[in-house]
Amino acid sequence: MRCPLPLAIWFSRCPQMPTGKGSSSISSDVSSSTDHTPTQAQKNVATSEDSDLSMRTLSTPSPALICPPTLPGFQNGRGSSTSSSSITGETVAMVHSPPPTRLTHPLIRLASRPQKEQASIERLPDQSMVQIFSFLPTNQLCRCARVCRRWYNLAWDPRLWRTIRLTGETINVDRALKVLTRRLCQDTPNVCLMLETVTVSGCRRLTDRGLYTIAQCCPELRRLEVSGCYNISNEAVFDVVSLCPNLEHLDVSGCSKVTCISLTREASIKLSPLHGKQISIRYLDMTDCFVLEDEGLHTIAAHCTQLTHLYLRRCVRLTDEGLRYLMVYCASIKELSVSDCRFVSDFGLREIAKLESRLRYLSIAHCGRVTDVGIRYVAKYCGKLRYLNARGCEGLTDHGVEYLAKNCAKLKSLDIGKCPLVSDTGLECLALNCFNLKRLSLKSCESITGQGLQIVAANCFDLQMLNVQDCEVSVEALRFVKRHCKRCVIEHTNPAFF
Repeated sequence: MRCPLPLAIWFSRCPQMPTGKGSSSISSDVSSSTDHTPTQAQKNVATSEDSDLSMRTLSTPSPALICPPTLPGFQNGRGSSTSSSSITGETVAMVHSPPPTRLTHPLIRLASRPQKEQASIERLPDQSMVQIFSFLPTNQLCRCARVCRRWYNLAWDPRLWRTIRLTGETINVDRALKVLTRRLCQDTPNVCLMLETVTVSGCRRLTDRGLYTIAQCCPELRRLEVSGCYNISNEAVFDVVSLCPNLEHLDVSGCSKVTCISLTREASIKLSPLHGKQISIRYLDMTDCFVLEDEGLHTIAAHCTQLTHLYLRRCVRLTDEGLRYLMVYCASIKELSVSDCRFVSDFGLREIAKLESRLRYLSIAHCGRVTDVGIRYVAKYCGKLRYLNARGCEGLTDHGVEYLAKNCAKLKSLDIGKCPLVSDTGLECLALNCFNLKRLSLKSCESITGQGLQIVAANCFDLQMLNVQDCEVSVEALRFVKRHCKRCVIEHTNPAFF
């Protein structure tokens, strides 16, 4: 039997097979703006429905709008050579080159490759896939929509689009919100009825244009968080509150340009022109809105009478007069923070005390003008107070702590750190009255000793957190606390205790 010719000699005698354009590379970039079809050289290759979908871009918002893509070089599986390509559109899609033509020479036989089994995730039912997709952020959900036709239909299930969450300082948020809302409005033109929550915290490129898009398309919006988006102005907030009547939660912390929230474009007009219509906001966070003044707070209170949670941390221009306006209109407040508002004094606490038993949470940290007098007002009328942060109120003494302990026996969390006039006497009264105390901070209280801590530990068995950093407390006292309050986490600066 004659031996076949060597492969090298046989290939040298065979005619060269024509190659299609671009077949030498493993992948090519496809723009998401147009559909793509195989090139002329690929017409002889049989394509199934799945392979056709892999070469076609579905009409879904590009993840590149939300997360700028990075394009590393792709290695060729047959060698060490790499092929890279540039981004020609918003999205990069992988299109593999056609498989090599099978040689039909009788002397050469190629081993048939086993067919790939179906991926295990493809065996999951639609309901399970939707449940998995529900844990993905918005940008990853858009990426999943580009995998195949089935994932595209599942990724745009209305149940997955009640919330949009975008994060990142470099994201073009205005454009991303425009594309997303346009897609969500396909079934109900110009109106997105399923979207209820939009969170774009920290997206510094967000402008009034992006919020206007949300206000125009999402009348059922209930929660909006734009903290740290310092380009937002009063005009954008007006659009949202006037076009989204169901809005209940608004976080504009760090938006330094926001000075007012009302149903009028003029901040100076305090009364609503829309026949007495009120804003339904219940939760409002305006932390670090440095430009907010008493007049702005007056307007907010007049339009947002249903407020229950209000946070005004570091709104340094507010005074007692602003708190007086607040108490006139907003009598349902349960949680209030005026931390670092240095102009708030005992007179402001007297106004806050008008909330009476409705008040459960109060933060007056670093309000240097507050003394025992203001604490007595709060303790006398707000008997159901559960949380009090008075850190840095240097005018607070043992008398104020004693009055607080006797009138607010259900107190669960107390922060009196950096109050140098509070001593073991105040702690003893606190321990004998507030048995449900769970969190206690005494950081930098110079007059506190181990004796006061032992009295607290012997009476407050449910104590879970104790902060005694920068306090002159012995190791024996800390061990005593640990023995009596086994679940207590002690924050200290004593290197001998561990």
